[in-house]
Amino acid sequence: MDGHDSGLRQRFERHVARYATREEDWDVFAFQARLDPSFRRSQRRYIGAGGSGKHHDPNALPAKVFTLTIMMIEPGHGAPLHTHEVEEIFFVLDGEVTFIWEENGETVEANFGRWDMLYNPPGVQRGVRNDSGKPVYFQVMLGKAQPERPSYHSEDMEKAKASETVQS
Repeated sequence: MDGHDSGLRQRFERHVARYATREEDWDVFAFQARLDPSFRRSQRRYIGAGGSGKHHDPNALPAKVFTLTIMMIEPGHGAPLHTHEVEEIFFVLDGEVTFIWEENGETVEANFGRWDMLYNPPGVQRGVRNDSGKPVYFQVMLGKAQPERPSYHSEDMEKAKASETVQS
């Protein structure tokens, strides 16, 4: 740097999201955990809110085109079958996880490990389960700045979602 500050450093810093400053949100899908405690998991928001609906989280970088969050799922926990109106990517950072698709009564499951990725097209029912003995961390990207909250396979889950007010 030549001593002349053009504002590039300040602009750069506004685009940095460090792990240490991301808040681990254990209440992100609390309505799911109330129906089934095995759906309890945490989310760290980096860009936007993902499917949480917490689009005004001041700690997340504003999303323009896509969202990026990190999910942590403890052993024996997971996420229920759901869909999004946009594409969704699961990219495993650490640990092992089972990703699930379901369509027309057919279910497909596969185990994924570190650096493995699953592309979920819009409208495909997908779920997640951690059958391993360790926490799993995976990156979730949704292809829209403010995606709608997920739609659920379960009527009970849809009713629980409708009864919850999202707070940023």
